[in-house]
Amino acid sequence: MKVLVLTGPESSGKSWLAASIQQTFGGVIVGEYVRHFIEQQQRDTCYADIAPIAQGQLVWEDAARATAPQLLILDTHLLSNMLWSQTLFGACPAWLEQQLLARHYDLHLLLDPNAVPWVDDGQRCQPQLPQREQFHQACRDWLQRHQQAYVEIQGDWAQRQQQALTQVDAWLHGAQL
Repeated sequence: MKVLVLTGPESSGKSWLAASIQQTFGGVIVGEYVRHFIEQQQRDTCYADIAPIAQGQLVWEDAARATAPQLLILDTHLLSNMLWSQTLFGACPAWLEQQLLARHYDLHLLLDPNAVPWVDDGQRCQPQLPQREQFHQACRDWLQRHQQAYVEIQGDWAQRQQQALTQVDAWLHGAQL
């Protein structure tokens, strides 16, 4: 099983690219548990919600891993939970990073916030580009600090899709990225 993670700031195309990758290469997608949580709770999240959201994300990921698909596509993982917790509440439960580092991820596609518009979907909260750029940099810093394999994806929608599909195709066929 190869595990691919899409990460980066909100409204940068993670879910859309995950679907495009699945349509092209097959595999199983694990969505963002936080979206499900917010829809169920019908309220803004608070710091006490971080642990249940992260646990829900892990349950979804573990259920997908248990099916042992050849390709597992994660629309997000605990890195986003950690960074959002820090951004919104100034703190994060330490166990999130421990759980994240205890798992194996083969490749991350790090999506840049530039060149695509921010879209308000009722759950997003960072319309300002500088905020999304800071989140992007925090993702990159974490991936580098922990020596995680990643490739930057940028440009307009068509460029992002082409880059992502090209990178995933090369990766799936054994190329070193």
